Amino acid sequence: MGEEGTEGIVHLMCLAASSGVPLFCRSSRGGAPARQQLPFSVIGSLNGVHMFGQNLEVQLSSARTEDTTVVLLVGLEELTNIRNVERLKKELRASYRLIDSFLGDSELIGDLTQCVDCVVPPEGSLLQEALSGFAEAAGTAFVSLVVSGRVVAATESWWRLGMPEAVLLPWLVGSLPPQAARDYPVYLPHGSPTVPHRLLTLTLLPGLELCLLCGPRPPLGQLDPQLLERWWLPLLDPLRACLPLGPRALPAGFPLHTDILGLLLLHLELKRCLFTVEPSGDKEPSPEQRRRLLRSFYTLVTATHFPTEPGQPEEKAEDTAHRAQVPRACYLVSGPEEPGTGWRLVALQLGPRRLLLLLSSQSPTHGLRVLATHTLHALTPLL
Repeated sequence: MGEEGTEGIVHLMCLAASSGVPLFCRSSRGGAPARQQLPFSVIGSLNGVHMFGQNLEVQLSSARTEDTTVVLLVGLEELTNIRNVERLKKELRASYRLIDSFLGDSELIGDLTQCVDCVVPPEGSLLQEALSGFAEAAGTAFVSLVVSGRVVAATESWWRLGMPEAVLLPWLVGSLPPQAARDYPVYLPHGSPTVPHRLLTLTLLPGLELCLLCGPRPPLGQLDPQLLERWWLPLLDPLRACLPLGPRALPAGFPLHTDILGLLLLHLELKRCLFTVEPSGDKEPSPEQRRRLLRSFYTLVTATHFPTEPGQPEEKAEDTAHRAQVPRACYLVSGPEEPGTGWRLVALQLGPRRLLLLLSSQSPTHGLRVLATHTLHALTPLL
């Protein structure tokens, strides 16, 4: 819920539906965690509305949501069948960093798109080959390489993870404080909401982590330094080249038009995306403003212009064109209304790919679709 007159404070509350006992309340002001909490009287009033509606068999849908984010760290059984409220409160504390990262001004966008945030490494084939070999040696099929919450490379089994865990797992890794190694119990909201798996993480370089999803084996101690050195020491330079890819997403030197200030490329069938606001970083607006503009534009075009079915083949869209006109592109101008001012936002969809661009005010509106089409063709081999 939002609160008027408090500089945009957002509160996220979790209450036990049966008793109304508050489990946690997290707050954010201007994209940063805030200590201010809602008064108990407000929490009690909201719970009273819920209880009143429940007694009349009315569901207050605007005040309830699926608890899939919390299921990642606490089992579904513990959430739906509360035996000890105080113990559950303690267990939910493990979710705070992840929840705060969703409330904050994140550099990622998977929470909105439900696509995995990815980067494109310059030596992708070498990293992929090493990742597959390491996964076989470690005895698990689910392995990925993550930089700043974005997936650099992953095994086929990792890519086949369902939603939302495919988005949540790298996001969780990016939200945790730096650590050389972790053995973290996680529940998969889609694949295993009641039985925990183990998320093992190993830091190869600061900010670059190797992630393994497994059962009881292998033990963390089995992943000794010799095994890591065998597979990753020969690739030290390609690994170092991944470090700046966090905010940039694209390899250094990738040709982009000088008018491009930010882009979001989605592959709706693979459920992966590339998101960056790094191009022309010396120009206005700021990176934070660029992210907000692209997020708002994505919400707009998804809700009003493009079909809701993700990954709809182009042929199928053409077959149904007589029943509903499906747009291929749209644009808007954000900012002052004077000619030659205002940032341009353009969206283009071709087949399973959707591209959103934020462009400078110097970019002529009559050339937006051509520029977007050219950029999409250049990016297609990457995703």
